[in-house]
Amino acid sequence: MIKVDHRRIFQLNSAEQGEGPVIYWMSREQRVRDNWGLLHARELAGNKSPLIVAFCLVTSFVGATIRQYDFMLKGLESVEFDLRQMGYPFVLLTGAADTVLPEFVDKTGAGAVVTDFDPLRIKRQWQESIAREIKVPLIEVDGHNVVPARFVTDKREYSARTIRPKIHRILPEFLEEFPKLPTAQIEADAYPLVDWKSVHKMISVDRAVEPVELVPGEAAASSALEFFVDRKLSKYADERNDPNAEATSRLSAYYHFGQLAPQRAALSVTAAPAGEGGEAYIEELIIRRELAENFCLYTPNYDSLDSAPEWALKTLDQHSGDCRDYLYSYAEFEQAGTHSSLWNAAQHQLLKSGYMHGYMRMYWAKKILEWSASPAEALQIIIALNDRYQLDGRDPNGYAGALWSVAGLHDRGWKKRKVFGSIRYMNERGCRRKFDVDGYIKKWC
Repeated sequence: MIKVDHRRIFQLNSAEQGEGPVIYWMSREQRVRDNWGLLHARELAGNKSPLIVAFCLVTSFVGATIRQYDFMLKGLESVEFDLRQMGYPFVLLTGAADTVLPEFVDKTGAGAVVTDFDPLRIKRQWQESIAREIKVPLIEVDGHNVVPARFVTDKREYSARTIRPKIHRILPEFLEEFPKLPTAQIEADAYPLVDWKSVHKMISVDRAVEPVELVPGEAAASSALEFFVDRKLSKYADERNDPNAEATSRLSAYYHFGQLAPQRAALSVTAAPAGEGGEAYIEELIIRRELAENFCLYTPNYDSLDSAPEWALKTLDQHSGDCRDYLYSYAEFEQAGTHSSLWNAAQHQLLKSGYMHGYMRMYWAKKILEWSASPAEALQIIIALNDRYQLDGRDPNGYAGALWSVAGLHDRGWKKRKVFGSIRYMNERGCRRKFDVDGYIKKWC
């Protein structure tokens, strides 16, 4: 029997469920297994109503490239295959969700729509518009956070220190095994198979930023999680800040596209005898990641310097007139054309692999602050480069990380320095104390 915890569920309008099919509007959680939204849609459908899974594909997105689209579309192709193997239809709707989904709801006579939690502006705007337009319930289910974001707190948290006890207090209640999605029966020709080759051709995005080698999809994500837990988790605590050690999980893209449930990763990690490695990864996976979700949920201008804490804005303003030793344009940063071989190596890693090691990502962003004309310009460059090249771009983690680097979000004041003021500082000397900088440069430059 399927039973989804009511604390994950949030109805976005006041309509009552009708008798028609239940539509699961798949958005952020692009997987079949371990999916609370899909499970709740099946729960609502019961044995009487059909369940239809629909995905709304915008064929062009500001700043997006074929790198991100290729990874997502190949993952969705596997979603369709897995759903049809279980007897569920998958429908690809082309266009913005707030336009095409209400039309599909009317066409099918749907009785309810279930969708995924997402704290980012455009998704919330789509949800608000659809909730007003359709005459049936629009229900949001948080399957992205182990402890649901709307439940753990109703305000923006100041730091990990403030959200950590709130999560830890109730975390055991949510670290539960997922129910299995039962099979269903559909008419073979009710909804035709998606022509994925044609879909790939219709995408109207920048194709200069090529796809990367990371294999997409739910099965690949599961294998990557198993490899991390078996081979890397035991050394994660000691070696995660060494970009040469290959000790990180490399799961961020799978989390971002919803091809892997963070809760599944948490269950696997907590079941492993990993000691400090497991504790360190749970801190990153749940506390730090869900702090970023909290920030974007309760901060509509999460990609603006205006969302930074007051102390940070004050110290940055006090040092706005400081002389910069180097100044680079967006194009120079993008082309890895700085004076620093270490910074250039980090940028090359991003350009070539669609990934940058977490410690280097912090150093990389701090130097953009130091070598830009203003903090506002630095933030804009960081976000633009991250969203263009990083496979997990346009993610709460990315926005929170950019504000942490530039403007002390979720941090505290440090020793004052030129340009940075009291914002935490990083330099190459500190990197050399942690890892083989020359080896890293040799690998990527």
